[in-house]
Amino acid sequence: MSYIAFDKEKLVNINFAKEREILRCSRTGAFATTTLCGLNTRKYHGLFIVPQDNIDGERHLLVSGINENIVVNSMDFHLGIHQYKNKVIDPKGNKYLQKFSADSVPVYDYRVGKFNFQKSLLFQHDADRLIIKYTFLDEVEDVCMQIEPLLAFRSIHQLTHANNNVHSGYQTVENGIGFCMYDNYTPVYFQFSEPIQYQHHPDWYYNIEYEEELKRGYEGHEDLWRPGTITAKVADKELYLCISTEPVEAAAIANIYAKEAKKHPTRSTFSNCLQNAAEQFIVKRNGRTDIIAGYPWFGRWGRDTFIALPGLTLPLKKNTLFEEIADTMIADLKDGLFPNIGAGNAAAYNSVDAPLWFIRALQIYFDHVNKPRILWTKYGDTIKSILCAYRDGTLNHIHMLDNGLIYAGGEGLALTWMDAIVDGRPVTPRTGCQVEINALWYNDIKFAIDLASRSHDKEFVADWDPVVANFPAVFKETFWSKEIGYLADYVDGDYKNFQVRPNMLIAASLPFAPISEKIRQLVLKCVTEELLVDKGIRSLSPKDPEYKGHYMGTQAERDAAYHQGTVWPWLLFPFTDCILKVHPESAPDVLNRILYRFDSCMRSYGLSTIAEITDGDPPYKPNGCISQAWSVAALLYMKWKIEQVNK
Repeated sequence: MSYIAFDKEKLVNINFAKEREILRCSRTGAFATTTLCGLNTRKYHGLFIVPQDNIDGERHLLVSGINENIVVNSMDFHLGIHQYKNKVIDPKGNKYLQKFSADSVPVYDYRVGKFNFQKSLLFQHDADRLIIKYTFLDEVEDVCMQIEPLLAFRSIHQLTHANNNVHSGYQTVENGIGFCMYDNYTPVYFQFSEPIQYQHHPDWYYNIEYEEELKRGYEGHEDLWRPGTITAKVADKELYLCISTEPVEAAAIANIYAKEAKKHPTRSTFSNCLQNAAEQFIVKRNGRTDIIAGYPWFGRWGRDTFIALPGLTLPLKKNTLFEEIADTMIADLKDGLFPNIGAGNAAAYNSVDAPLWFIRALQIYFDHVNKPRILWTKYGDTIKSILCAYRDGTLNHIHMLDNGLIYAGGEGLALTWMDAIVDGRPVTPRTGCQVEINALWYNDIKFAIDLASRSHDKEFVADWDPVVANFPAVFKETFWSKEIGYLADYVDGDYKNFQVRPNMLIAASLPFAPISEKIRQLVLKCVTEELLVDKGIRSLSPKDPEYKGHYMGTQAERDAAYHQGTVWPWLLFPFTDCILKVHPESAPDVLNRILYRFDSCMRSYGLSTIAEITDGDPPYKPNGCISQAWSVAALLYMKWKIEQVNK
């Protein structure tokens, strides 16, 4: 039996099936995602989502889905499933499902009458191309497959509605038809491996309902364009449907599928699933190599990229990929800052920690490869530009105070990873000197001095040694309270915030931490007792009156809980480093227990991957993005560190 598998009982239970989502990606940024039973419950769900280089470079949903109708001996069986206004579901094609399994590719087993067949989906690695394979298991005299494309041609963040601007024509290609709803979009081609008949009867499907959007307080109804019906007669045991932005030779479709199927690793174990999930975040397009922060709605984020980078590459022995991603990001460095979101003119340079996490990622890489001169030669100038920008002052009031601490932020700004804003105001305003920012600042300077010293860059060492000479004393005086017993979360003038948050864990996890071993132990004890749960680290102690144990409601309500108790798996990355320092002998066993508690996650919410967040209260229900880069990276990093200790 497959590691990820569900039987008929689960597949026909719509409430069960719609709480589990499937994700498949190319390495060009194209992807498909929907629920286990094929019912789209989000505006982000779709069969063919592709970056549009001629529009904005962002992902656009071209094909929401296809109405599949299999005709067996003149009997029609509608395999589709849609929800309309007021939760009306029609048709209910999931009633024909017998089994779902996800190994190298996801496979659906169907039975219509006494006729059995399978459907599998596969993305080509290096192209915007999805191939669906239908395998017919029984002998039948007359079988046809009919599909009706349901098109949207819109940003993943928007919805489309019936309008008169649609290009209602079509293009004939070999064994297929091409459509393009609007100018500047890439066309999308539907090609079968067998000859087709096409009936053009353009119309709209009105009021498709997305339940999850309504729950979040967003508009949740969409109209989809149905241009016509494509019919292919089944001539053999296999029939292929290719959905692509460029037509292919029909005779080549089966070979493309077979060739690509060999490249898709198995998802037969928890470890395999982690590795596959990691690979799905890597996008190579237009000469860039980027990390997608999370599916289905996040794009490239600077902070997320550098936090996730070591875990997504080094445990998988992908050193070259690490440098490709780092080099791509360096090209966007401006005033010592990396874009938090966006690129080019649309980039937002509003992350105080992304550059510091970049240097921390290089530090982990250096520990792995141990090539100080090569790294300093390649990345030394970038490190210097970042440190100088922070010391001298840059955007968003980021600057070094006279005592060596970094100050950042201002009215309405949320510059750290706790960046939720509701009604124009940060939910967790942390303006001032943040504990993790200053710990990263000190760690990064010490690491840079170490690299420079090994590379005989005496000028750099002479410039920066004085900056950190008295830093631990200043840091302790600023953030530590002997009476309270842990570090302040942030300090602004005379005000010190001592809410129990995980940011002090980051400070305590660093190789060059500006704290004593005793303080490191006390921080870990506090985090373990109040923040550590089965699926990660809480963002606020449940003892705090501002704690929110459930992430639910409208988007504003969810944002208000986002960093107020919600659990984040990515924080297991600094937790791993910290516990290995404090309890080196017992840490591997503790980390192993935590790691394999995530085994059950592979069969819930985002199948074979790890979610962005979970509730702060039991049973720690997963939420947010179904697949998050730094969540997956944290578990791979944890597993990697355990293996290193056990060698």
